[in-house]
Order: sequence, then C-alpha cells, then structure tokens
Amino acid sequence: MQIGVSLMEYMTIAVLVTGALWVVARARKTAIAQSDKKPLWVSFGADFFGVLALVLVCRVAVADWQQVPSGSMEPNLRVGDRILVNKLAYGPRLPFTNTAIKLGDPQRGDVVVFRYPGDVSQLYVKRLIGLPGDIVSYHDGNVAINHQPFQLKSVTSIVPRAEDAGHGFFDENAGNRERVIKLNNDEPGASVDPVAWRGEYRNNCTVYSTQDWECTVPQAKYLMMGDNRDNSADSRVWGFLDESQVYGKAVKVIVNFSDFSRFWMPL
Repeated sequence: MQIGVSLMEYMTIAVLVTGALWVVARARKTAIAQSDKKPLWVSFGADFFGVLALVLVCRVAVADWQQVPSGSMEPNLRVGDRILVNKLAYGPRLPFTNTAIKLGDPQRGDVVVFRYPGDVSQLYVKRLIGLPGDIVSYHDGNVAINHQPFQLKSVTSIVPRAEDAGHGFFDENAGNRERVIKLNNDEPGASVDPVAWRGEYRNNCTVYSTQDWECTVPQAKYLMMGDNRDNSADSRVWGFLDESQVYGKAVKVIVNFSDFSRFWMPL
C-alpha cells in the first residue's frame, strides 16, 4: 500500500492535533476560565478544531477543489483553473491510504482526479479512456475502443491562444460522450513516446510506432490520457492507473484568476 501525503493529509494531522488540544481544554475548562488570559494553545489550537474538522469532512466526503498546474488537458482545462472535484461520484477517499467508501465506478470519458502512480502525494487530472478489459487502439491521434474508432471532426469555433500555436481542435465523439481534444497539426499523436507500453506493460501492449499502438487494459486498471494528446504525460508514459488511486471526478471549473470567463464552466 502506498501512503500519500498531500494537503488532505496535512489537514488531517491539523485536525488530530487541534482535536487533542480541544479535549485537554475541555478537561481544564475551570482552570482556563479562571485564568486572566486564555492560553495561546487554546486560542490557536482548540478553538480551531471545529472549523478544521468541518472543512476536512466536506473535502473528504463531499467535494474538494484542486488547481490545474499544466496544459495536458487543454483546451477543456487551462493552466490556473481551480476545479471542483465531486467526491460522491465514486465515493469518499480516506486520507493517507486513499481507501474508498465506494459509491460508484469511473466511467469512460470522465475527467478523473487521481494520485499520480509515480508519487502518490501528487494529484493528477486526466480523462478516462479505457476501462478494465477494453482494447484501446491509437493511430495518429485517433482512439478506438474495442475496434470502434471515436469520431473526429475539426472544430473552428474555438479562439486559439498563444499556447495553441501549431495545434488544431477536434470534436471527439465517443458514443454519447463528446469533448474537444487538441492535436499537433504536423504529426498528430506523435509527440508523446509510449515508453510504458514498451516497458512494464509490454505484455499488454503492441507498439508499432509512437502514434500507432494497441493495448488491452488489465483488470482493476484504467487507461488515462490528456485531451492535449501531444503534450500530456499520461498512461503512455507512466502506465495504467490502479483503481485504488482514484480520488474523485472533476465536474466544473470554479474559477481561473487569469481568465474570469471560465467561471463555473462545466467539464
């Protein structure tokens, strides 16, 4: 079992410490009341216990918020987006162990927040492409699931930004799920070397070239990819995601302080 230490775990430690101080303060209530000045450990410890505990419970069981640090999910997520993470979609995850109180399973096409397999203290966000048992094929940026290709159609309605230079936008239709993806204009799908498919998961995958491969997703694993297909360190780089590392479902952009037009944008 991997132990992750992120903001959630630091909050848990803070709740435990302030909770212990609160218990001591309750036990010494009479002495503290008779004191001329409230001790600092009461003012800055025990008194914060209720607030911290409430925030922690909300973030563990209901919803959380995370900041997007990279452009791997462009154009749907931009650098600096603060995203709302629905913890009830798949079930709350307990701090440190990420143990799930399971309420549901991730679905193909979900934007999933998860603990990065290479360092479970970091949270990543990618799109779920392949479910356990799926045969996922990739050719020049186009994905197929169980030999049924996603439908791609060029999108011209999006105003490109500086970071979009040399790339095109495409509407990707996967059954009843649609989203816009971003591909390199010159060599679509060729910029991310699928090193994981050639290494640890070579028995699950066949690689013909950087932009041409096929994998069978193992049981209890997911294949994750960024919507910015040519600039995303995803399953192609670090391998399949274990279901135990799922953290929650990203559902909306709360705010981006560099672009307020993105306020409350659905994903």
